[in-house]
Amino acid sequence: MSHTASPAAALDPSRLASHLPRLRRTAIRLSGSREDGEDLVQETFLRVLRSPRRLRTGEEYPYLARALRNTHVDKVRSAVRQVQTTAMTDALDAVLPAVDRSSVRSEAREVLSAVDALPASYRDVVIAVDVAGYSYAEAAARLDIPIGTVMSRLYRGRKAVIDAVGDRS
Repeated sequence: MSHTASPAAALDPSRLASHLPRLRRTAIRLSGSREDGEDLVQETFLRVLRSPRRLRTGEEYPYLARALRNTHVDKVRSAVRQVQTTAMTDALDAVLPAVDRSSVRSEAREVLSAVDALPASYRDVVIAVDVAGYSYAEAAARLDIPIGTVMSRLYRGRKAVIDAVGDRS
């Protein structure tokens, strides 16, 4: 009795959604948080969909789980190589030397403290876009992350800062 393997076929992007809940749970366990897990799944899907993949029927999840793990390992290695930043509140006098009004200085300190308190992945994106003035594409290239991750981390980072200091719009 011969056991023939099913022929490999192109990975159908519409089949990815059926694996999403399981991949998300795995990503959350790997990364330690829901937000980072969602980013990890997004980055994995971007990698997988960038170039055609040929898999046998039933091999989608094991392949995607390996890709998810490899993406996570790459992110961890990249984070280890990134430059550590200093506390932003220490640099406030250099940023606002000519401001005499104490209320502006106080608000600036509060905002910079809130940015400083962000998780490193959010803080780096907020600083790159909102402080350094990089475009989303430039920030993605400099931080070595996908542009979609820049947008989601920037949204979450800004929201955390607003929640910390209150919406004064």
